Amino acid sequence: MIAATATYAAAATEAAAQSQPLVLNNQLQLGDVVAGQTLNVVDASDQVTVSNSAVGVSLAGGSDGHDALVVSTQEMRGDTRARVDLTLSGDTGGRVTVANQARGTYLGATVDSAEIAIDAAQTTTGQVRATTNIGEDNARLLAGGTIATGAIGNTVAVGGDQVGVLMGLDQRAEGSVRASTFVATQYIPAEAEVSSQALANAVQTSGNVASTQRMGVRQRSTGALVEAATSANAGNAWDLAGRANAGANQIVVGNQGGSIVVETDQGNTSDVRAASVVTAYDYGKATSYARAAANEVQAGNNDRYVEIDNTQLNSGGVEASARFAGTQGYDVYLGADAVGNTITGYACSTCTAYMDATNSQTNNGDVTATVSGAVAGQGRAVIGSATATGNSATFYVSRPGG
Repeated sequence: MIAATATYAAAATEAAAQSQPLVLNNQLQLGDVVAGQTLNVVDASDQVTVSNSAVGVSLAGGSDGHDALVVSTQEMRGDTRARVDLTLSGDTGGRVTVANQARGTYLGATVDSAEIAIDAAQTTTGQVRATTNIGEDNARLLAGGTIATGAIGNTVAVGGDQVGVLMGLDQRAEGSVRASTFVATQYIPAEAEVSSQALANAVQTSGNVASTQRMGVRQRSTGALVEAATSANAGNAWDLAGRANAGANQIVVGNQGGSIVVETDQGNTSDVRAASVVTAYDYGKATSYARAAANEVQAGNNDRYVEIDNTQLNSGGVEASARFAGTQGYDVYLGADAVGNTITGYACSTCTAYMDATNSQTNNGDVTATVSGAVAGQGRAVIGSATATGNSATFYVSRPGG
């Protein structure tokens, strides 16, 4: 384990003698892991629901009222691919729901009224890719739909009530991570949401009711590309949204009570791209939004104590682009946000909060955010926003829920 997480990893290992149950996990996947579905649906009177998932290696569990220790090494050397090809012809009467996801490695734990100590390493060297293609020129989605595609290299997710989390974690993503969603339809007289998300490394922890978290996390993304691409298209759409989110390294830590002490070390050399394209000849409301972030940390506690020691280094290019094209309609909303390094920390202002933050951010890559809108005929409003930031740090105290 590297220096940034050595203190927490050592503490987690020391807890082995005292914590039960004990999980010792060593997983290695050498070959490719592939999940795919090809469906042809004509004039469905009810809903169409598709779930598709490919995971290289996975460890999941939980503990209720018993302290636990997890010592885990996970490595995915092959490619991970998830693909959905869904042809919708004619009328689809019910809502269309598609969830398509590819993950290299995954570690998840749910703990209630107990402490969990985690000493973990995750490495993905192969490519992780999720692809979704939906529709046909005469497809009519009468009840709208939610179509989501996700590709994540390495994932850790921990949460619970009255939980104490002690974690040392090292994540490395060495291959490209790509998520793409393409939807083509004739008519959508309802809300439709089309999204893509690509993350090389992701950590999410949450605690409710007097929880505490103390962790050290190191993340490295060195693959050629982390890309999320969304294309949502309709001849006539009442409320159509396309969203794309791409990130190399992401850490999200949240508490509703107790304390947070976190040491984070993120480094990225990958190019990070998010692109959203929405087209509709006739439209009521159209939204196209893209967000790209190389390194991101969020640490928030609706209680009194937060301590953060953050280091971020980015040398990859970061690009977010959002585009819309249509002929006649009402309102268009365009947004693109791109950032090299970003951190947000907050604590509760009504709790006599204490916050100690140490922050170091270096960005050597180009950061670009663009929006483009074209209405060939008549429209009511076009609202666009583009923001590009090299380094961003925000620390504040607020009222719970504020």
